[in-house]
Amino acid sequence: MTTTALQAETTRRSILPLLIPMATLTSTISSTPLIANAENTASGKIDTPKFVQQYPDFVETSEGWSYKDVQVGSGSVVAEVGDRVVYDWSGYTIGYFGRPFEAKGGPQGGAFDKSLDYFRTTIGSHTVVPALESALTSMKPGGVRQVIVPFGPLSYPGDDLDHVRVGPKPTTFSGMRALNFVLENPRVDRTLLFNVKVIRVDKKDGKGGFIRG
Repeated sequence: MTTTALQAETTRRSILPLLIPMATLTSTISSTPLIANAENTASGKIDTPKFVQQYPDFVETSEGWSYKDVQVGSGSVVAEVGDRVVYDWSGYTIGYFGRPFEAKGGPQGGAFDKSLDYFRTTIGSHTVVPALESALTSMKPGGVRQVIVPFGPLSYPGDDLDHVRVGPKPTTFSGMRALNFVLENPRVDRTLLFNVKVIRVDKKDGKGGFIRG
């Protein structure tokens, strides 16, 4: 080996240990690494890769969305079809660098209570993404849950990018832009994370109104 080659090899070996911690740090920041599915790669579907994500501390439902209860609610009241759920939420593009599109400070119970301007949805009205509506039906008041929503029929529909028909809608322009950038980009993992807290459940009164919970 020549002197120049020997020097290059020595330099490479001295730098390599420094690269490994940096790669680990990058992986941590970016959540789970995104891995294109071999089936798509083999078939040449480069523009629409499937991604393999692992969330071992979440429970996957038979419908395909996953959840983790941060705080279990109290009481015996749960929302049924026709009932109104008052809730608060935050959302992140968990599959794409974890960018917030609606931020409230995290999943801890008290963090949501800083704002009194809560959101409302009637179960069965399909005015929120299907995975989130399903998640709300098994929560009790005071409960805080993290919900992972894969891209597709359980998430936001592609023909409603203003999120007027199906919410929840981000409350800021930057949040809308962050969300839509991911939803419209088939080259990235479009999995979303919702933190949701049920404030109360208003039961239907049978007359078109609700009984405040």
